[in-house]
Amino acid sequence: MQTLTIPTTTSIPPSFDTTIHRRKTRPVKVGNVTIGGGYPVVVQSMINEDTLDIEGSIAAIRRLHSIGCEIVRVTVPSMAHAKALGQIKQKLIQTYQQVPLVADVHHNGMKIALEVAKHVDKVRINPGLYVFEKPKSDRTEYTKAEFEEIGDKIRQTLAPLVIALRDTGKAMRIGVNHGSLAERMLFTYGDTPAGMVESAIEFIKICESLDFRNLVISLKASRVPVMLAAYRLMVKRMDEFGMDYPLHLGVTEAGDGEYGRIKSTAGIATLLADGIGDTIRVSLTEAPEKEIPVCYSILQALGLRKTMVEYVACPSCGRTLFNLEEVLASVREATKHLTGLDIAVMGCIVNGPGEMADADYGYVGKQPGYISLYRGREEIKKVPESSGVEELINLIKADGRWIDP
Repeated sequence: MQTLTIPTTTSIPPSFDTTIHRRKTRPVKVGNVTIGGGYPVVVQSMINEDTLDIEGSIAAIRRLHSIGCEIVRVTVPSMAHAKALGQIKQKLIQTYQQVPLVADVHHNGMKIALEVAKHVDKVRINPGLYVFEKPKSDRTEYTKAEFEEIGDKIRQTLAPLVIALRDTGKAMRIGVNHGSLAERMLFTYGDTPAGMVESAIEFIKICESLDFRNLVISLKASRVPVMLAAYRLMVKRMDEFGMDYPLHLGVTEAGDGEYGRIKSTAGIATLLADGIGDTIRVSLTEAPEKEIPVCYSILQALGLRKTMVEYVACPSCGRTLFNLEEVLASVREATKHLTGLDIAVMGCIVNGPGEMADADYGYVGKQPGYISLYRGREEIKKVPESSGVEELINLIKADGRWIDP
């Protein structure tokens, strides 16, 4: 007869590290903000005003900065725009405060870039557009000589800007876009993430040859799988070259509404969860101010920055003892100005205390008409539902963690 042995102890599974370990990158100063180097992931956006509209641009920059946008980008399509940006910078300092500014320069922009470099903290260039390559309709390939000839022209055109930024302690973003790769990159590597990466590497090596390393790199695409592949390949290639440049993440032309937000989150959050990324921009076809909450929500959800209350709430079921959606809205409205707290709103006692174990405070359905308030895992008091939100506020105040809106 076989004897069944029942174990008297339960094996304990090994602990799992839930911390996101970010890729080590060099710090790059952009005005009074630092990208990379272990600093918090930086949030940025771009105004859509014409830079020639000085007052309108200043107002737009202030609106973004006041709601948490840490770096603001403006477009500079002409020399007049570059000079206007100088006035914008001065007036911002006089009437508001110093705001880190980035200038977008495209299409043979050497003279424009040199002018605008005097006024901003970082210049963004697009390798695919920086030196125009006239397409030939009958071309079937680029010879090695042709490839190198254009590379030499890029170096000659880029060098004055690199030296100007290097000597003034400013930064450059090498911003590759999948939709605007240079023709020779398309012929050599195809319409692929590899072409994007090699385009960035070419510009990085020119900068390094001039002893300039205040660089931030981006490889944006409107399709999330392309964007993910490009950044992952970029990290691999930089590791091969011993490069440690910070990365600017974004899904370009993500669109608007719910899908635009989901698309941006799918790309940005996936990479951040792998430890890749040092600054982010959510590109929505909406007012730029709408981008900032999405950025902070992504960072908060991943535990990379804590800038608002983290709400934990069950999805509701037949056991729920109050209108969960209405109560959550009331709790959120009363506490949304607080920073760094976790507040749980749970519909019943069955899952409540367990599911909200990590929360600072809990609001849990106890019995019809009554709720229990928790501090962590400890039940503090049972109160009528009609005064639940008020009593929650009183509990937070009693703990000295309340600030007035």
